[in-house]
Amino acid sequence: MISEERLERFRKVAANRQRMTVVLENVHDPHNIGAVLRSCDSVGIDEVYILYTEEHLDFARVNSLKSSATGVKKWLKLHFYRNREDCFSALRKNYSVILATHLAKQAQSIYDSDLTRDLALVFGNEHEGVSSEALDLCDGNLLIPQVGMAQSLNISVACAVSLYESMRQRLAAGMYSKEIGDPGSLNQQILDRYIEIHKESYRK
Repeated sequence: MISEERLERFRKVAANRQRMTVVLENVHDPHNIGAVLRSCDSVGIDEVYILYTEEHLDFARVNSLKSSATGVKKWLKLHFYRNREDCFSALRKNYSVILATHLAKQAQSIYDSDLTRDLALVFGNEHEGVSSEALDLCDGNLLIPQVGMAQSLNISVACAVSLYESMRQRLAAGMYSKEIGDPGSLNQQILDRYIEIHKESYRK
């Protein structure tokens, strides 16, 4: 049912999954969501939180993603929330630090920040960024240094830049591995999930 080559691929990907996540708050454009999911998968993120507090937004837009995103979507755990406090409560159970990405005077450059911790990064929507309510629930605020006329980046670009700086730091710290770890570890649980997803695709 599963070839050794496929199983080895699962092992490699699962071994490199990191204790890091992304939160998308009221992100409207499915293209941006899809691009974020691809970036998350690429750097070893296993789960993504999607928070919609705006009534006109529905989670069906995530299911309307282009095929370029659906290839990674089934391998990621997607968590959907309508209530901001519930979302952040769930984050607190799994991540030690929650940081917003918001242009503000008190924000710290991503290049001066420790992005190797058990970390949740919060990204706001295309028009307003991270809400003030979400900012109040975060532990700090990051920014991507810019020297051009424009002082903002597309949400998917900002996410990719931030995630790859985290990946750079984690690679330097030796946090990517070829080993799954002990039975019952997070990486082993992820591997088991991949195998079950693979089996499920054959049952359909």
